[in-house]
Amino acid sequence: MSDLWDEKKLLVQPEEGRYDSGVGDSVHSLSDTSVGRLQSLTEEPEARIKEPDSSEDKVLEPQELDRLDSLYGSSSLTELLPETCLPKSGPEEPDIPDSQQLECLTFVSEEGDTFLHLTVIHGWTDTALCFISLAPADVLSIQNDLYQTGLHLATYLGQLEVVEALVSKGVHLELQDRKGDTALHVACKNQNLACAKVLLQGPNGPQNLHLQNWKGLSCLHIATLKGNCSLISLLLEHGADINDQEGTSGKTPLHLAVEMLDGPLLTHLLHHHPKVDSLMYNGCTPLHLAVGRKDAGLARLLCQAGADMLQRNLEGDTPQDLAEGNNQLLTLLPFDDLKISGRPVVTTA
Repeated sequence: MSDLWDEKKLLVQPEEGRYDSGVGDSVHSLSDTSVGRLQSLTEEPEARIKEPDSSEDKVLEPQELDRLDSLYGSSSLTELLPETCLPKSGPEEPDIPDSQQLECLTFVSEEGDTFLHLTVIHGWTDTALCFISLAPADVLSIQNDLYQTGLHLATYLGQLEVVEALVSKGVHLELQDRKGDTALHVACKNQNLACAKVLLQGPNGPQNLHLQNWKGLSCLHIATLKGNCSLISLLLEHGADINDQEGTSGKTPLHLAVEMLDGPLLTHLLHHHPKVDSLMYNGCTPLHLAVGRKDAGLARLLCQAGADMLQRNLEGDTPQDLAEGNNQLLTLLPFDDLKISGRPVVTTA
């Protein structure tokens, strides 16, 4: 039998210099084993990509014939990593990865996660930074099934170094997830001032800070609801509109501060000179809300800022009307429409 096999030795010319690793799993199916091997990138400096020698014909044994393949079907992601992603053991210049290696690194899992999503999720910062340095911005901006980009996840997890690398690479900053949140919305929700600063300094110019999520909230509205004055100031410095109305009822940050009954927050907002009589969709001003909640302290702050006591809402009510029966509020909102002999009479009852 050995003689027969010797006669059947085949002369095979490698196809474009590519051989399979011997594993037939699809790269689109990331198994637990391959995920485990990804984490060992920085622990196996001896791993290197080996290119077959295609300068001469190679005679293969029959048992080797079934292993000849294009390498694309390999599930071993670590074997496809260029040397630049592995720890450097000497002063050697890193190899530039070819297009096939990059293609293999941009697979998509069943949940729509790319290689970048997974490195961020698992906290493999060094591998994520390496991949960011190699991949183009459009690849780094791919959204998963929840419409999250790698930037969304890095911001949510507070991975500042990864956020900085992605922003510097020029990824799309205004992509929205399934809740309509951009990465900056996520930073504001988590009150992560450091990430917010980085996101506001992207190389592609200022973001659209009027962009609202599916609840109608801009980043400034979220910062106001969190009561974070530092974050509010940061957003206003970068062009956010202090009079921006949220999408459901037309409330401005001033309205929201009153609804929260937050005096220090209201004071902070008033220092940025908002339109104190801004109207909701129903015509109510912040003073209407303060009087309606019977909060004399907030009403006093608004009156001192020049709020109109006689501004009518769509139902025809003024703040003064809403204060009827509350002597404490009526002291702040005196009636001045009575006249005797042409002279106004001010009364608090």
